[in-house]
Amino acid sequence: MEFRHLGRSGLEVSLVGLGCNNFGIRCDFEHSKAVVHRALDLGITLFDTADVYGGGGRSEEFLGKILKGHREKVVIATKFGMKMGEGPHRMGASRKYIMQAVEDSLRRLDTDYIDLYQVHRPDPHTPIEETLRALDDLVRQGKVRYIGHSNFAAWQAAEAHFVAQRLNVTPFISAQNEYNLLDRRIEAELVPACNAYGLSILPYFPLASGFLTGKYRKGEELPAGTRLANAGPMAARVLTDRNFAILEKLEAFAQARGKGMVDLAIGWLASQPHVGSVIAGATRPEQVDQNVAAAAWRLTAEELAEVDAITR
Repeated sequence: MEFRHLGRSGLEVSLVGLGCNNFGIRCDFEHSKAVVHRALDLGITLFDTADVYGGGGRSEEFLGKILKGHREKVVIATKFGMKMGEGPHRMGASRKYIMQAVEDSLRRLDTDYIDLYQVHRPDPHTPIEETLRALDDLVRQGKVRYIGHSNFAAWQAAEAHFVAQRLNVTPFISAQNEYNLLDRRIEAELVPACNAYGLSILPYFPLASGFLTGKYRKGEELPAGTRLANAGPMAARVLTDRNFAILEKLEAFAQARGKGMVDLAIGWLASQPHVGSVIAGATRPEQVDQNVAAAAWRLTAEELAEVDAITR
């Protein structure tokens, strides 16, 4: 397993991370345990969850129980900010909510500290100064080690960087955004901003909700039980004629090199220097094997150019 530093920090994480969004929904406790144990066996150290995953915090609860005895060897990343209940104080990035949300996550994870605490999405109603000061307090208290953001635009990442500098508070070291061979929008502005201000990209949906595995075929019924089978608007956004045409070319590219689509999707991300860790979900241990093996492929400059021509 390759390890990379997150941003300009001393925190090293495995190049392949485990996304735990399926725990508590598509995976019961025993299935989640099997997936996490396989990840540990393969050298994965980054486990990414959120307070909303699993409904009512079950993903965090599962992860806390499963990682007992492994805590010092792993990096637990969780998020706050999505709606966790009724009323105005159960979501967002205000000081009031952050101080409550971190205690709830620490309790569910059954741990004294969170390695990477991430704002799940921008809060347009709270000044970034307030959010950063609150997070800095958590770092100084030892409840949080590092901070990151998710779903920020480039201008928001830049604003947060300069506000942290001005206030002399803990800066963000990572940006978790959707990023894959079908969705490369962040390359236009967010990736250059993160490169300039010292943040690593943590891609989520690296397989485009399973589309890049090749399991979905044009004109055929969606496989039962898959993510896109009941995804509604997400399925409509992914299952387009354009994407199927791109997939056909990518499959030919991979097959010509004796590789599969998972190899290409994850290997392409692993070949990007701005990527700190690929957050890949799994519902079975075998999928973890596949994800880790895929990250070993480093595309050459010529191969990257060819893929760029297909997916640009």
